[in-house]
Amino acid sequence: MLRKIRIALATVMMIGITWLFLDFTGTAHQWFSWMPKLQLLEALLAGSIIVIVLLTVLTFVLGRMYCSVICPLGILQDIFGWLGKKAKKNRYTYSKALSALRYGVLVVFLAAHVAGLAVLVQLLAPYSAFGRIATNLLQPVYQAGNNVLAAIAEHYDSYAFYHSDIWLRSAASLVIAAVTLIILVVFAWRNGRTWCNTICPVGTILSFISRYSLLKVHFDTEKCKNCSLCSKNCKAACIDYKTHTVDASRCVVCGDCIESCKFGALKYTRGTSKTSTTSTTKDTSTTSIDPSKRSFLLSSALLTTAALAQDKDKIMDGGLADIEDKVAPERQTPLVPPGSLSLKNMEHNCTGCQLCISECPNQVLRPSGDLFHLMQPVMSYERGYCRPECNRCSEVCPAGAIKPLKHEDKASTQIGHAVWIKKNCIPLTDGVECGNCARHCPTGAIEMVPNNPNDEEGAYVPAVNEARCIGCGACEYLCPARPFSAIYVEGHEVHKEV
Repeated sequence: MLRKIRIALATVMMIGITWLFLDFTGTAHQWFSWMPKLQLLEALLAGSIIVIVLLTVLTFVLGRMYCSVICPLGILQDIFGWLGKKAKKNRYTYSKALSALRYGVLVVFLAAHVAGLAVLVQLLAPYSAFGRIATNLLQPVYQAGNNVLAAIAEHYDSYAFYHSDIWLRSAASLVIAAVTLIILVVFAWRNGRTWCNTICPVGTILSFISRYSLLKVHFDTEKCKNCSLCSKNCKAACIDYKTHTVDASRCVVCGDCIESCKFGALKYTRGTSKTSTTSTTKDTSTTSIDPSKRSFLLSSALLTTAALAQDKDKIMDGGLADIEDKVAPERQTPLVPPGSLSLKNMEHNCTGCQLCISECPNQVLRPSGDLFHLMQPVMSYERGYCRPECNRCSEVCPAGAIKPLKHEDKASTQIGHAVWIKKNCIPLTDGVECGNCARHCPTGAIEMVPNNPNDEEGAYVPAVNEARCIGCGACEYLCPARPFSAIYVEGHEVHKEV
């Protein structure tokens, strides 16, 4: 039953986490928001003592089952490996552990974290790698399917679905996600768990504990016929049938070897040695397990309704004229979400999983293109603004890069301040009245004043009270000036309450 239980739990975890990244309505968050918080690296960064202790005890008792059941990147590799086994059975073989390589990668990973080289940390973090694949590659496909259903529903005067904009958030992030996926497919298709046991720092950390786990896969030498089927079906390449040993530091407790053994010579039982001990006890009962097929029908998530999503009218003129797209301003200081506390906290804690980006209902967050903050979320207001009543990003962040923030605290958190650009302002360039920025400012931080104090009949322009401005970007987003707004938000390195 070990393999069946593992597949069932992994299926639930994979569907839940994937749906979190794909869903843009907030529905999935109500059910599966706890899943990302079970990821080991994110729990360490967030200081989640309960999760850290739970995963440590789980590994000490059961072995590296985390990699087969909880880690979405590990489960994704199992899917590719399963497809590889369909193409060619018994494709794996035993190989010695590449200890120097995996420990070297771990040292580089830890050094990069201490030195603040976030790019290296993000590239090696397993959950983050999966998040980028889901956000950049899978979510557009999900949205396209949703839009097809929305068009069909609209034809029948139904509002069960609504159209979702598909847009490129970051070319660099898209390329990195695609390259990561290709590498994973090649490794998993050909060699199973190569990534987990040579590159993944989380797998290496868990290997220190799993080699001393209470439950391990053991040989019964009296029953073993040295047929090598266990080694040929071990995706972790950790079973040496010739010496009847299993490297518990690399074993991910998938149960494939136990099922493939026709003689019942492998058991998942308690042991004391670091790798494997020879079992001399007689087998009192042998249970044969029929091979089962695994399928992950992620496309079923397309049936999600959009009841919690907000409406956004992109055409401000009734569709009678083309509106030129806005161009993002060059901010001297990046804008990071409320709850992130400071740029330093974001740099230190964010693993670039991009869950906050995929969950943002206002399309404000996108991956940074800056080399030192690559793939970490930054804010820009060309497609929307950060609504004071929305705190979705702070609810979903598993790594503590964006701290949980209440609605009332969000409305008083200053992440930046508005800056007026005189040369772009419509009352001065076109000689017409405007005042959009002042009318829509949720904190009343903008007031329209005469451009010429001695001429009250002349043009009125915005004046910003920086002490009241929270940097939400409503003024920048709703400014009718094109392609550059006449008012934009400059970020603060450290957030504060106003």
